[in-house]
Amino acid sequence: MTSAKSRALVLESFGSLPRLVERPVPEPRPGHTLVRMRAAQVGHLDLNVVDGKFGILPDLPAVPGTTGCGVVLASDIHPEGALVRLGGKGLGLRRDGCWAEHVLVPDAAVETVAEGTDPALACSWFSPAGTAWAAVHAVAHVQPGERVLVTGAAGAVGAMTVQVAARAGAEVIGVVGRPAKLAHVPAPAKPVLTSELSAESVGGPIDVLVDTVGGPVLRDALPLVRPRGRAALVGYTAGREFGVDLGDFLLADVSLLPVNLMSRGREVAADAEELLADLRTGALTLEIERHGIERLAEAAERLRTGEAIGKVVLDLD
Repeated sequence: MTSAKSRALVLESFGSLPRLVERPVPEPRPGHTLVRMRAAQVGHLDLNVVDGKFGILPDLPAVPGTTGCGVVLASDIHPEGALVRLGGKGLGLRRDGCWAEHVLVPDAAVETVAEGTDPALACSWFSPAGTAWAAVHAVAHVQPGERVLVTGAAGAVGAMTVQVAARAGAEVIGVVGRPAKLAHVPAPAKPVLTSELSAESVGGPIDVLVDTVGGPVLRDALPLVRPRGRAALVGYTAGREFGVDLGDFLLADVSLLPVNLMSRGREVAADAEELLADLRTGALTLEIERHGIERLAEAAERLRTGEAIGKVVLDLD
């Protein structure tokens, strides 16, 4: 096995994309599981690491990729041939991650998933499903009959949030930045363009804002929330900063509530697993773009520019 070759994306300097290289398949060792990867997520977190703009960064050279899915080749505790999801334990942050055809990871970073699960779904469902559940239930406490505005509603987290909020009995408005994305806002949400965002276009005051993009979109959406309403802040793909006039903010009396899946992962895990079951059957939907390992540049560009629909995944088969 050690003589076999495997391709990997290796990050050599922050701010530049990883380089596709050929290297030996990792040698199995105790306490670790060797996996033949089938899919790996390309997320905003991964690109922040590549850019050197995350709070935890690996020593270089390193293989990025915080989440993936594959088949066990060798392990002391995980069955050979099992389909598994990889994540946590510093993968793609403190140690080599999932952007490779073969990876050797700590046993504790491996969990079995149901046979027959789409590997692209298996490696990408938890972040949007867990974040959506946390935002709607654990943080914003959405109640039946409330009016919920979701920004970035065609993105993975936004689209899942639309569906979870609708299941909670809310009336949902889904905001997107591009006309081409209007058709990708899940039913039964009312789709609205960011450029047309107003009290009139959304039909009056909002009880809850779930903002997945930040920046100027958050700035424009926040005034639509009623006094004593809630704003759950999830992401910042449209900008990491926004300014408020403190006088206006205090008069508005809207609660700003951060949603941090890294600190709430265990709390929402069981509920997210139930959402995965519905994603498998099609009762819930999560759009996924698939790119070959040699097409990372295209995948990253679509994610950075906001052109991507749903999750972006490297197909490693």
